[in-house]
Amino acid sequence: MTTHNQTTPTLPEAQRGPAEKLLDLVLGGSAHLWHNRPGLDVNGVWHAAQGASPELVRRSTPVKPGLFVPAAVKLYRQLLDIYRLNTDLMAHFASYALTQTDWRDLKVATCALMLVQSHSGQPVREDDGAIAFLDDDFRVIGEAMILHYERKSTRMLTPKAVLRVAELLETPEIARLNREAGFGDPASRKAPLGRWKSVATKWLRLREQNLPMLQGLVKAGYKETLKRIARKAGYKPVTQAFFEVLGWKQKQAAAGHRSVGLEGLNLVKRERFDGLSEAEICEWIELERLSYKEVVGRLPKDLGLTPAIMAALLPSLSDRDLRILTPTLEELGLMSDAAIRARWEKAVQTATDQRALHIVKNVRSQELKAKLEEASDNAVKAAVAEATAEMDVRVMFLIDKSGSMEGAIEQSKEALSRILAGFPMEKLHIATFDTMGTVLKPKAASRAAVQHMLQGIKASGGTTHAAGVHALHRAGMRVPEEAKLICIVVGDEAGEAGDQFARAFRECGYTVAAMAMLVSVASAANRGNTVRTCAGQMKVPFSEVSVDQFEDPYQVPRVLKALMDAPTSVGASQSGWVERVMRTPLLKVA
Repeated sequence: MTTHNQTTPTLPEAQRGPAEKLLDLVLGGSAHLWHNRPGLDVNGVWHAAQGASPELVRRSTPVKPGLFVPAAVKLYRQLLDIYRLNTDLMAHFASYALTQTDWRDLKVATCALMLVQSHSGQPVREDDGAIAFLDDDFRVIGEAMILHYERKSTRMLTPKAVLRVAELLETPEIARLNREAGFGDPASRKAPLGRWKSVATKWLRLREQNLPMLQGLVKAGYKETLKRIARKAGYKPVTQAFFEVLGWKQKQAAAGHRSVGLEGLNLVKRERFDGLSEAEICEWIELERLSYKEVVGRLPKDLGLTPAIMAALLPSLSDRDLRILTPTLEELGLMSDAAIRARWEKAVQTATDQRALHIVKNVRSQELKAKLEEASDNAVKAAVAEATAEMDVRVMFLIDKSGSMEGAIEQSKEALSRILAGFPMEKLHIATFDTMGTVLKPKAASRAAVQHMLQGIKASGGTTHAAGVHALHRAGMRVPEEAKLICIVVGDEAGEAGDQFARAFRECGYTVAAMAMLVSVASAANRGNTVRTCAGQMKVPFSEVSVDQFEDPYQVPRVLKALMDAPTSVGASQSGWVERVMRTPLLKVA
């Protein structure tokens, strides 16, 4: 390994602008806020309690299922910081988060912030007290996020998300942050909820007025969630049909003010299927168009989920459900049915995350494992295609295999196996480097092919990033004039001076549009700054992300989109991903 004293273009934290902070949030914010199983808190990081090593248990604090507060506080603080620096950017980002991403926890957190932040359309007065104009009303964006509706779309808030917005705002640590930001009465003991109650009431009213929509939510398993939203919002239904659909028996309040739903309720009850035969249960499912969630908890214990019952439930399953339930379909022998297999394979093609890589562990068939890995590949292909739809993008991947990568190279391989298959092979150029560059080419655009390509790489030798650039040039890599070249380096950044790295691009005739760093270090002491300095020398956008972010199956497509639409850095004009966020129309209440 060779190191040099270098000047880094990276801004100090105090000088980092909202665009840089927003990008950091997206590239490094994979942590989930809600977990449905017991966990362990290890220095603010959530780990599953099941299967944890004794050493991890010893160093941790047990946490119950539900909101993981340290992750929620970290994310909300980041959002508040961006809001303080650029309120308009935060407003556009909230709109972007809902309509352009599938990041459920981010939608909840941004919605919560927009509902309580202080720009609420209040009058701004002249010195004499006359109203000069009205301030921007960005709380409307929070309302629109809750009310936004697209039939059969994942890009809107579910009932569970609507409830979680309030639960997040009521969390004492989040309420404290909001009071400190001036979003609520500092003397009040109640958490600031902003407009949540009023918009939750409107959200419930719309569904009460459209009973098929309300019935659909009940069938989807949201009955208890709807009740909790109604209680928290203090909702007063117009007719007793609301209570009937929810099967919600009512009694008079202590003050005696209730007038709806006290008499003549014809409650819709969801009885168990005890005593019914398999054929009768299937007939009932088809007659009532029942969902998987509605049925599984009502099945007789001596019968359980049978192939026939599962087949009857298939029309109610989304593509995502089908991918998740692959082990169940396999166990029930349904994957041998031609129609079911065709529907499942279609679902594989529509994957938007890499959760299939986790499902693989519970599948026996090698053929099905390969198909699930294909779903993972499809997710990154879709992310890359979306990010590069507006221009011809070529990608250069340079992989550090020098001696300083000992202990980190395997993590780099795993990250690369999750992302490289997303790029069109004719537009992807890969080289490893130590003091010599070696060009690599996967046999196919798949995770398996990438793993095969990387399996022989071992860490050894010195470090010259430029060697990889020269190796690709000698192998015939050329970039069309109209194309945009993004260089992504994987490693610890410790190597030659940045200006020497930059010189290699100029010598080879490559005009770099943006640079990114996938940071993989054996120890913090090994971290250099060759790539950052090079980006500064060339005055191009620079972004970085830790390779451990790619362990999260949901984070991979998000990171790729942000990297491919590279943000600005020192000396570069605003472009790329942040500009895409700012082009997102602000949500409005219809």
